Amino acid sequence: MKRTLPGVNIQFPISQLILSGEKKVETRTYGIPQHYLGVPLYLIETPGEKGNFKSRVAGIIKFGSSIRYQSKKQFGEDFKNHRVDLGSKWDWKEKPKWGWSIVEVTRFKEPIPLSSKKGIRFTKSISIEIL
Repeated sequence: MKRTLPGVNIQFPISQLILSGEKKVETRTYGIPQHYLGVPLYLIETPGEKGNFKSRVAGIIKFGSSIRYQSKKQFGEDFKNHRVDLGSKWDWKEKPKWGWSIVEVTRFKEPIPLSSKKGIRFTKSISIEIL
């Protein structure tokens, strides 16, 4: 069965924390676009600096809401949900920090190679064969 969905890029190893259910909030420097709230998206796992693979579709993710952290302290207090390590490149910086609540995630048994070109943050339309 072929399914077409938009996709969101998430770097490895952060992607693995989401797929395992350990990470409940994705963090970005911008709020999630409203048209992606509650919408199934392919989770496009990108290699980042630590992965030894090409970008691939690793599952399906759905976001429920987006909140702006008001302070470094508030961000730190939510560690149990966002799992961003202190001092990492994703830690609190001078830019605003947003948390996107993950309401649903489905991990594919095996990642599917990405055959089309992905966007920088989101990919508008990906068609893949799902077994």
